[in-house]
Amino acid sequence: MTTDSGMTDEAARRAGVEVKPVAGYIGAEINGVDLAGDLDDTVVAAIRAAVLRWKVVFFRGQRLDHARHVEFARRFGEIVVLPRRGKASPAGFPEIETTADRLELGGRFGMEHDEWLRRRRHTLLRGWHCDHGARVDPPAATILRAETVPPFGGDTTWANLAAAYAGLSAPLRQFVDGLRAEHRLGVGYQPRPGDDAYVRHLLDRQVASEHPLVRVHPETGERILYVNGYYVEQIAGLSRPESGAVLEMLLEQAVRPEYTVRFRWEPGSVAFWDNRATMHLAPGDTAHLDHPRIMHRVMLAGEVPVGVDGRPSEPITGTAPGRW
Repeated sequence: MTTDSGMTDEAARRAGVEVKPVAGYIGAEINGVDLAGDLDDTVVAAIRAAVLRWKVVFFRGQRLDHARHVEFARRFGEIVVLPRRGKASPAGFPEIETTADRLELGGRFGMEHDEWLRRRRHTLLRGWHCDHGARVDPPAATILRAETVPPFGGDTTWANLAAAYAGLSAPLRQFVDGLRAEHRLGVGYQPRPGDDAYVRHLLDRQVASEHPLVRVHPETGERILYVNGYYVEQIAGLSRPESGAVLEMLLEQAVRPEYTVRFRWEPGSVAFWDNRATMHLAPGDTAHLDHPRIMHRVMLAGEVPVGVDGRPSEPITGTAPGRW
């Protein structure tokens, strides 16, 4: 598969589905598909092509239950089974992790939901992330299904990291092509003064990897600006002040409005994104709303990233390819 729009359009035509772009660089809605049904290979191929082309695709009005969610995901790859899931996750479906913000965050480690958000997003860029970016083999894709959402607020935003790389000047692309960065769990969290139970929790379960700052997409061949607001700690070979300045510049480049798309969830909505070529920002505007937001996600196993120079990512601590 490539990101060629002609190939994407041809795959959609053969499958009899509509792929409707919703922003200039990223995001498309797919109509005419019942994800709970038995999808033939042409439909699966059309969805895969659209994900590779548009980085995230959206489906509305779907009637997926847990079993059908898992069956749909299996058509696109091996499913990640997490050894530990949130307490809201469904029994009997180890492939699914449920995120129910008020249930998952409120009261844990001595913090309520609003304090969690403040400490995880103490700068404008820290909340942006790809899923499990500190692993040596982050998931290839995520399929997220909305069960219950607020009547307003709660949107998710994605950024196209291939477009962000292409938008850099030629000298800057040449500079970042050869760099590598440490991605570490929890570096985006701002500790509490004094003893912090969550910091102790992170230290006991530390995960870190060194990834290329520019990775080559294994299916499309695109160069991806592999930055990550929540996990990136340090660019190797640069001083900390240099690293901080370069990372801030690259993160600001990655989340320029023209490279992003924002999705308004409804019950039954599904988002399917390429976790290798995007990062996303979960909503931060629902803590004060007296309404639950319950989402179910399935992740597909990914490859070890490879840089422009052919060097793969390397584990630092707490991670190994294929071992969750």
